[in-house]
Amino acid sequence: MIDSYKFGKMVIDGKSYTNDLIIGPDSIQSHWWRETGHVLSLKDIQKTLDKKPELLIVGTGFMGLMNVDSEVKEYAKQKGIELIIQKSKKAVQTFNEKQSQGRVFGAFHLTC
Repeated sequence: MIDSYKFGKMVIDGKSYTNDLIIGPDSIQSHWWRETGHVLSLKDIQKTLDKKPELLIVGTGFMGLMNVDSEVKEYAKQKGIELIIQKSKKAVQTFNEKQSQGRVFGAFHLTC
């Protein structure tokens, strides 16, 4: 469960994170970074997709400036992975609502 999110900071189970992260059912990958800062490419998220999520929620930043490459969208569709792309504040709400519904992962850009 994500306790809170504001620009540049996320709190999960009382622990603060200030870098982008990927949250899975059993893990938190902090210091997640993309090859091209504001674009999420398949290469950036492949290890997470290999874990066979049923749902991947992508938080595109406080103002929604991170774009999700069409290759990611197509791959998710081909593999039957539901993909939700939202600004990070809304994505946090969605993640908290859905995290108990199967293999749910979240990839969050915390700043812009």
